[in-house]
Amino acid sequence: MNKYVLGIDGMRCGMCEMHVEETITKNLKVKKANASHLKNQLVVITELNLTIDDFKAILDPTGYRITSFDRMVAVKKLFGWR
Repeated sequence: MNKYVLGIDGMRCGMCEMHVEETITKNLKVKKANASHLKNQLVVITELNLTIDDFKAILDPTGYRITSFDRMVAVKKLFGWR
């Protein structure tokens, strides 16, 4: 399982978070997508091996810009993914 942490510029409120999360979940097969406008961050858990270009192709048309990209192995814990 892969965990992607992306810096996202352009989110200003909870509705922006929902828009980013819905865009990702509709276009990719993900286990979890969690956006935070306070942290300017999107965390995605998926089995897919993705690149920053895969995310840019999905998010660029929405007006949100990716500022950073990090990939790591996600581990299932008692209360969620880490």
